[in-house]
Amino acid sequence: MNASTSIAAAAVSGATQSSRRFLRQVLLEPASIALVGASDDVGKTGGRPLQFLRRAGFAGTIYPINPHRSQVQGEPAWPSLAALPEVPDHVFVLSPTGTVLETVRECARLGVGVVTILASGFSESGPQGAQREQQLRQIARSTGLRILGPSSLGVVHPRNGLVLTANAAFAEPDVPSGKVFVASHSGSMIGALVSRGKARGVGFAGLVSVGSEVDLSVGEICAATLDDPGIEGYVLFLESLRHGDALQAFAREAALRGKPVIAYKLGRSSAAAEMAATHTGALAGEDDIADAFLKGLGVARVDMLETLFEVFPLARKLPLAGASPACGQRVAVVTTTGGGAAMVVDQLGLRGITVQPVAGETLARLKEAGIPGSAGRVLDLTLAGTRYEVMKKALDILLQAPEIDMVVAVVGSSARYQPDLAVRPIMDSADHAKPLVAMLVPDAPQALAALTEAQIPCFRTPESCADAIASVLARRVPGPVAAVPALRGEGRALSEAQAYALFDALQMPHAPFACLPLQGPVGDLPFDYPVVAKLCSPAIAHKTEVGGVVLGVGTAQELDGALATLRSNLARNAPGTACDQALVQPLCKGLAEVLVGYRIDPDAGPVIMLAAGGIWAEVLRDRSIRMAPVSVETAREMVAEVRLLQTVSGLRGKPRGDLEALAHAIAALSRLALRPELGVLEAEANPLMVLPEGQGVVAVDALVLQAC
Repeated sequence: MNASTSIAAAAVSGATQSSRRFLRQVLLEPASIALVGASDDVGKTGGRPLQFLRRAGFAGTIYPINPHRSQVQGEPAWPSLAALPEVPDHVFVLSPTGTVLETVRECARLGVGVVTILASGFSESGPQGAQREQQLRQIARSTGLRILGPSSLGVVHPRNGLVLTANAAFAEPDVPSGKVFVASHSGSMIGALVSRGKARGVGFAGLVSVGSEVDLSVGEICAATLDDPGIEGYVLFLESLRHGDALQAFAREAALRGKPVIAYKLGRSSAAAEMAATHTGALAGEDDIADAFLKGLGVARVDMLETLFEVFPLARKLPLAGASPACGQRVAVVTTTGGGAAMVVDQLGLRGITVQPVAGETLARLKEAGIPGSAGRVLDLTLAGTRYEVMKKALDILLQAPEIDMVVAVVGSSARYQPDLAVRPIMDSADHAKPLVAMLVPDAPQALAALTEAQIPCFRTPESCADAIASVLARRVPGPVAAVPALRGEGRALSEAQAYALFDALQMPHAPFACLPLQGPVGDLPFDYPVVAKLCSPAIAHKTEVGGVVLGVGTAQELDGALATLRSNLARNAPGTACDQALVQPLCKGLAEVLVGYRIDPDAGPVIMLAAGGIWAEVLRDRSIRMAPVSVETAREMVAEVRLLQTVSGLRGKPRGDLEALAHAIAALSRLALRPELGVLEAEANPLMVLPEGQGVVAVDALVLQAC
């Protein structure tokens, strides 16, 4: 980097830090707040924020705005924002939808820092609402006013008494302060999380209801707090990946700083994304992409709401820098109750984590130490394990065992009836480098509280225990940042021949081919028969649907007949479609057919997918998805995740496919994410033939969409 580049980069970084500090100040640490539409009735939505702020001891200035009253809840009220003696840092608009635009414009004119909008009735309500939302967006862009919402229930910052929310859950006093920051698309969830957190002794450093993200987004808000030493991690409650670029930037920086990010995202059961031109668009459904996006950024995505409160100690104990499929997966279970341990083993197995039996050396050490019980898949200490010295010795030996990465201690009834004795050996073993996790079979609030206070990962159910372990282990260190610009539109298709030219630029292997006039005549081919003849036109994406493929052509005379068949099928099935060329390839058969596809998701960015290929790709839905680009090492992980490829992995003497060549091909196609000049929206090799080991892979069909 030269001197001028360094200066420019420093200037950008400085501007970013300055804007973050400003946002954090006006959003979470305002010196003054105006409540537009403040109600005198504390039972109404518009009356809650003033009551909550006063009860929480907010030290800043509060200006109730109500043009119809001189007083609100016993305090002087102001007729308008313009009548205030100062420009407030933060304005909370509590008034109806119809008043919002006028109020926001006034905030912009006055120079307000941030405005939070409670009202709904915007893009979710139809064309008129969408127009109102667009006007809000334009105000933010043209004036620099920051907007939170619409449909935001507000902001809570317990450390300074900022309970600026209309959420009725905050009528309960004493919001617990802690070190976890929450950003939620759902306003009601910030109240639900506080109440659930109280029950688990978990407090929060801040909670923000982001609403519709017309301007401020989850990612930008969280990024503004990264410098806060009082925040050690983040909880995200997501309904979508809107503003995915900001979310990605935040998650990458959080990973670098070692601040765990935990996400609960809705939408696992949603239908796949709308059909795109490629199979990749149909196979990579919205939630599949969200899952790959979050995990690929080091975010632990949990399945259960309860896990949000239980996973942080484990995420901190197992740093992201050490998270990979080769690290942390070897889990041992020690227990005083066989049934409870079996539930944990089952739940881990459902999530692809196999409990590790202890090795012979470790068994010998356990026997030498006089540890009773049986050691199979689980080390069952039986009732003897309720004695401190037995459980403590067993934990020491397991935590030192080289074949084990993590230990789960499952405690039975003693956790409820002798809570201190039951969890003391676990607490006294918690300083080991390897993670130690506790699962309590009975309802044992005292034992749970003691473990929570000691920052030991502890769980009330086998489901949340397994969910936490699986979600933390599924995180990946963020890869390179994609260089692809925001590409819009449906794009234009390339012909198969043009697609192969693009593959050549990426060093993506494909079968040799020759292009012939569809009307003939047939000349010499640069390869031997038998061959395949196909229609070749940008206007025909899926050739089989129009009868555009003829297989097993054995001679030049048969090729003449194949071209005639193609002309006839084209006239009958796609009349008027422009196509004057045929593409001919040698007939190729592999040990397996796969699909390798790339596309740019409008929210998440570039995606690479490996799936069972051919015409059954969408039926089998046997696939692996990552954000692009990927390394060859990551591509190998993808290969291992596709069940079809187990049939060519050399099992039981069966022929091995060239899976290493496949991994290189996946990585090659994924590098489209680093080639913005090519303007590729989607690219797919389907099928890509996996040849015997040492012979490579070869694409025998290709489809590419480029930005217009």
